[in-house]
Amino acid sequence: MSAEDKVSEIMKDLGPTGSGKKVIVVGGGPGGVASALLLASRGINVQLFEKQNRLGGRTGAHEIDGYKFDIGPTFLMMKSLLDRIFEESGLRSEDYLDFVRLDPMYEIRFDDEVFRAGNNVEDTKAEIERLFPGQSAGMDKFLKRERSRLSRLLPAFQHDFSKARNALSPDLLPALPHLSLGTTVFDNLKKYFSDDKLALLFSFQSKYLGMSAWECPGAFAMLSYMEHEHGIFHTKGGLCEIPIAMGRAAEECGAQIHTGTGVKQLLLKDRKVCGVVLEDGEEVYADSVVINADFAHAMTHLVPEESLKRWTRQKLESMKYSCSTFMIHLGVDKLYDLPHHTIVFARDYRKNVDEIFKHHRRSDDISFYIRNASVTDPTLAPEGKSSLYILVPTPNLDGDIDWDEAKDAYRSMAFSAIADRLGITDLEEHIEVEKIYTPKTWNAELDIFKGATFNLSHCLSQMAFMRPGNQFDEFRNCYLVGGGTHPGSGLPTIFESARISSNLISDSFGLSYLKQKVAV
Repeated sequence: MSAEDKVSEIMKDLGPTGSGKKVIVVGGGPGGVASALLLASRGINVQLFEKQNRLGGRTGAHEIDGYKFDIGPTFLMMKSLLDRIFEESGLRSEDYLDFVRLDPMYEIRFDDEVFRAGNNVEDTKAEIERLFPGQSAGMDKFLKRERSRLSRLLPAFQHDFSKARNALSPDLLPALPHLSLGTTVFDNLKKYFSDDKLALLFSFQSKYLGMSAWECPGAFAMLSYMEHEHGIFHTKGGLCEIPIAMGRAAEECGAQIHTGTGVKQLLLKDRKVCGVVLEDGEEVYADSVVINADFAHAMTHLVPEESLKRWTRQKLESMKYSCSTFMIHLGVDKLYDLPHHTIVFARDYRKNVDEIFKHHRRSDDISFYIRNASVTDPTLAPEGKSSLYILVPTPNLDGDIDWDEAKDAYRSMAFSAIADRLGITDLEEHIEVEKIYTPKTWNAELDIFKGATFNLSHCLSQMAFMRPGNQFDEFRNCYLVGGGTHPGSGLPTIFESARISSNLISDSFGLSYLKQKVAV
């Protein structure tokens, strides 16, 4: 049965469809294509406009001389949230994507020790006992407590906070005691693991939010739980295949996707968005518009400054943003004996983190991450060769770093650290393809405000109703998806933002739609 036939069959049982209603999606990142898929599957006339010649945004890819590189995300956690987007559209994710569950999930190096996080909890507990004798019982407490936390908080992450009063919803009250207000991720992990180093091994997921484990709100300790309970996945061809697959499914459901077609500005009338002006001057009208661009970039480029009341440029400048990243994509003519994911902590990890997040300055003792996906996925490089992804967390463009000057220094530091910590001394000799991203690159090439790769910070003052709402408060008929709105950055939460916004739009049109639950 085709996608169109599946959707038609579902719609027979749902009552009114969205026929005649038009929605424009600005941006083809994962949130944009997920929105296009959900809305098109409900019978809504969807047009998506993407400035780049490819879908994905920072979840896209570039290909050079037979090598393929993911630009941004390389971990897929909480796969069930991705599955649900397809299921609520009447489809199956496995018909569009080839998933590989990783084991070990990743390898973490600190001091001169190596910790391998297994796909199996018992394997991970054995690894804890090997390095931290007597500490493995904390793993059971960690999983039990964080499972309970997620079960209470998941409704909040799936809730619309576009209005402050929505936070008083009775179904959200049980979540309040589980927010761990006033604590950090590191504080929470120390309740399970008395050894500081062991606690840190369960804390690096704070970097998914572009935050320090000593500053990230304590409730986000559940990010590590999600990985250990549900595993992490690779998609064959790279994670860039996720938005491509969603785009293909959306088109099968009737959406029109226009790549290489940028949006110049929103069409406004009496505080209502009624369409968009394309970069070529064409005006396209719709009943609702979904913005999937970087939030602060969209507010400073797609909307006349005088039209904004709350989210002014002054307000945006005063907000807190995530860190950025220095990144090297390498195509090398050999295979390296490295796992799919390797995380290496700086020798003085706390100092490294403080230099990035508190002092916004260059750190000479760097932490870094390498994805060596060619050991799992031979499609990413020519036979016998490797596609390597090297990432170093850095300050965003608020930091006092001249990236035109610092670029070569960071490159040298990265190769020196790889030689020192991983024993790979010949890497530069085997390079066939190389591309570097700095915070300046993220800003200039991918329209990311301040080069803050993980978007607005997830500090408590910028969460829930204090974050830009899925139903945008400045203009009617305008909705937000992506890392800059609720519930936040990272693929799973971006998918949730698409569900929330799509459901709000469907409700405004009086449509019925499928709702699926996710196990915690």
